[in-house]
Amino acid sequence: MEIGYARISTLGQTLDGQVDALRAAGCERVFEEVASGSRSDRPILEEALAFCREADVFVVQRLDRVARSMTHLITVMGLLEQRKIGFRSLSEQIDTTTPGGRLIFHVMAAMGQFELDLIRERTRTGLEAARRRGRKGGRPPVMTETKLEAARKLMMAGTPAKDVATSLGVSLPTLYRHLPAGKL
Repeated sequence: MEIGYARISTLGQTLDGQVDALRAAGCERVFEEVASGSRSDRPILEEALAFCREADVFVVQRLDRVARSMTHLITVMGLLEQRKIGFRSLSEQIDTTTPGGRLIFHVMAAMGQFELDLIRERTRTGLEAARRRGRKGGRPPVMTETKLEAARKLMMAGTPAKDVATSLGVSLPTLYRHLPAGKL
């Protein structure tokens, strides 16, 4: 059985073109969703994938209807492959029920993984270079030494912790994390 999935991002768009293409391609059931493609937690997509059984073919008009990122697409494709469900994209003419289609998809997946690895490598190299120059990443600490000293003085003077935190512009858990009961 061929199961179709059509998705648009906003209600201002229409699913008609995708649904027509999926029906023309032989889909007996078409799941329709209005959701951003950047979200990986799309309930109708999950429902459509759960509906598929072994030997079924999951069909979309374009790859970007399933996922916006290569990693999410690879995840979905891996799930389908595990469950022995085929995949077909009408626009890109990818059909994993054929040897050529599987080859094309695996080449695309390898390219996607290569791209992710390059991004990680460039990020790691940049962070290492910044560290060598004495720069440290992340947010600056909220509790500076000056604030810690002021907090100690206020706490020792009997000011309630909530008031100390408010006056220093930090949350109560932050104050307690930096000044546990025994470290006043």
